Amino acid sequence: MRAVALALLVARLGAHEMQPGYLGLEESADRTVDVTWKLPFFKGRPLPIEPAFPDSWSNLTEPRSTPLGDALLYRWRLNTGGESLDGAEISIAGPRARLTDVLVRASLNNGETMTEVLRPEAPSTTISFEAQQSRFFWSYFSIGIEHILLGLDHLLFVLGLLLIVDCRWMLVKTITAFTIAHSITLALSTFAIIEVDPDPLNAAIALSILFLGPEIIRKWRGETSLTIRHPWVVAAGFGLLHGIGFASGLSITGIPREEIPVALLWFNVGVEVGQLAFVALALLVAAAIRTLSLDRPAWVPRLPGYAVGVFGAFWTIQRVSMMVAA
Repeated sequence: MRAVALALLVARLGAHEMQPGYLGLEESADRTVDVTWKLPFFKGRPLPIEPAFPDSWSNLTEPRSTPLGDALLYRWRLNTGGESLDGAEISIAGPRARLTDVLVRASLNNGETMTEVLRPEAPSTTISFEAQQSRFFWSYFSIGIEHILLGLDHLLFVLGLLLIVDCRWMLVKTITAFTIAHSITLALSTFAIIEVDPDPLNAAIALSILFLGPEIIRKWRGETSLTIRHPWVVAAGFGLLHGIGFASGLSITGIPREEIPVALLWFNVGVEVGQLAFVALALLVAAAIRTLSLDRPAWVPRLPGYAVGVFGAFWTIQRVSMMVAA
């Protein structure tokens, strides 16, 4: 009952991290600015946020929207009154509690570009083209770290693997297989080589977590299975699904095609760093508990395993029911 109560409490917070928005600003020779605004959805509806520009700027054309899977894509042109994009103050307006990260990419007529991430606690910036290269790398790297650390379903899958694997070499092999697999589908999804409807995908990711629940119990009982003998095979198979899920956090709409490989690389590096940090933390906590030999109820050591199964079951039922109701 304790595991069920905990699962229901966390599930209310949402199993998926919110997708970042994207704001592209491209300055022309006449100082007008072409805007690309990708507005992400949350729970099937567009977020109530929008970009805000200097008061002296005005629309030359009205925004035109295009559906883009789980987002809306707007394009329009701004009249800056002859002001340069360099030095302009840009912000994201909307109810503060509902704001998400927004990746801002600006380019001048001379070819200079800059990239920066606006976060809920700091939703405004002054466009500056100094140290642009390092900011480009850091923007995608930080989004990658945040994406994995806020993706509770992804982390629970990794936790499930940790509860099954007790050999260090096998753990390295399993995590490596998961990394390679999700890196492949992350790249394929980013370049739109494969496209999957997000609702069935999210249900399948939840099912992957549920799948590990019974396997953890078999491990406790001393039984065996393909997952217990060769966990890297299961990690690779389900890693393909999770990689497509990771791709939802990478905003590349409007970015020149030649920049996408570098953005993809640093985003993926951020995902891996966040994942390894979680693995290291989990192993340190487990080692500390063993070292301290704390007096605790018999059910406490098994709570993480039951939580993996209960979360997986809850999310699977929730996401499948949402698909059926749609």
